[in-house]
Amino acid sequence: FQSFHVFLTDPSCAEKPEFTPSRLVVKYGDATSARCSLCESCSKDIFDLERALGDHTTNGTTIVWKVKNMTEWDTTPMCYFTNATDYQCCTILPITVYKPPNRVSISFLNHTGPMFMGHDYTLQCEVQKVAPVEKLSVTFYRGQTALAQLQSNNKQKKPVTEIFSLSITPRKEDNGLQYWCEAKLELGPEGPELPPLVTSQRATATVFYPITVTVGNPLQLNCSAAGNPGPSYFWLHSLHRLSTFLDGLLYIKSVTSEDEGQYVCMVSNNLGYINVTFNVVVKSEFKLQTVLCFFLLYLNL
Repeated sequence: FQSFHVFLTDPSCAEKPEFTPSRLVVKYGDATSARCSLCESCSKDIFDLERALGDHTTNGTTIVWKVKNMTEWDTTPMCYFTNATDYQCCTILPITVYKPPNRVSISFLNHTGPMFMGHDYTLQCEVQKVAPVEKLSVTFYRGQTALAQLQSNNKQKKPVTEIFSLSITPRKEDNGLQYWCEAKLELGPEGPELPPLVTSQRATATVFYPITVTVGNPLQLNCSAAGNPGPSYFWLHSLHRLSTFLDGLLYIKSVTSEDEGQYVCMVSNNLGYINVTFNVVVKSEFKLQTVLCFFLLYLNL
């Protein structure tokens, strides 16, 4: 580490030293270097570099700074010169030290298993040990459709673990689709050509939604299963047993409003059992017929 005594510092002076490159982006643990140059005509008694790590060499009006392993998360080398009147002119080299996430994972907050259409759920994308987190961009996906892009307000330069949340309301069409997220470090033009990108696992959505049928139309529910020994079936409708249905197929030729509700098909053999649930909504045509009648009556007037 090299130190110096500051008398008067002016970072906006006209003849200040220049770093090449003017900004560094370096992966933690990698090597890096920069050059500081001073104009030939600048009057100087001292021309030097303040640094927290690495080595530097001076050759006339040029200082070369080299680091074998970047092991500081927050470091800003300062190149300066001082003249005979103790006037000091300086330039600071901005450095972004980054580290890709160890792991990215997606999950549902306080929920496991199937979801219900129209209910609200919270997706969470956890990004583990990433730096700097303020440069991180997290995108949530459903299938190949981007749902939202979030960023952090955390200014911590060292690696942190951050959780990003997104509220969703599943639709019928979402059943079987996969939710996932990706974490990307947006490091700008000085960063790597391909920005560091880590994706999560895929979480397949099972969305329960009601079966809608109109009064007078047929209804067919199927929970047929294969097993050895062969399975037996037990049907319930709104907690009442339906003794007329003894296999995996439930068929009603013409539904009425009384057929609405929850149907449970219980499938079992000597080795175990499974329940399959169907939610049936019966739509009435009464309102449509009433509106039509009033419309025809109005025409007759």
